[in-house]
Amino acid sequence: MKVKSVVFAALVSALSVTGAVAAELKVGYVNTQRIFRDAPAAQKAAKKLEGEFAKRDQDLQRMAKQLQGLQENLEKNAVTMAESDRRAKEKEFGELSREFQRKQREFREDLNLRQNEENAAVIEKANKAIKQIAESDKFDLILQDVVWVSPKLDITDRVIKALAESK
Repeated sequence: MKVKSVVFAALVSALSVTGAVAAELKVGYVNTQRIFRDAPAAQKAAKKLEGEFAKRDQDLQRMAKQLQGLQENLEKNAVTMAESDRRAKEKEFGELSREFQRKQREFREDLNLRQNEENAAVIEKANKAIKQIAESDKFDLILQDVVWVSPKLDITDRVIKALAESK
């Protein structure tokens, strides 16, 4: 937050300078959402995560179907079942449901953690590419995550291209 305030203050002060100096200010913009969506490094990370978590996801789907089958069986046959059988099936359903919820929560937590790790690596690579572009083209300021920006300031395509070349 403090960094954004400093950047904003720098931008405001830079824009409030005299016309001749302000005309020399070179500003660029990078759309981080496009980086995460279109950059080869981001797509590779997404496929890696998909492969890494596919088996656990399939196991959870199987468990959900098993739970659904148990629930349907209980609802359909509860009236005709012996009291002890019904209680045993309800207990089995409850235990399986708790295990499913625990595994689902662990899956989401692990997936989020890995996504954050992979996203951090993509951002690190993107920041290096942005810095190289800024230095080579003599940008004074490059912004990310703005409300609106003129398309002529957008250098996202160049960053994505630089990331593709740095494989």
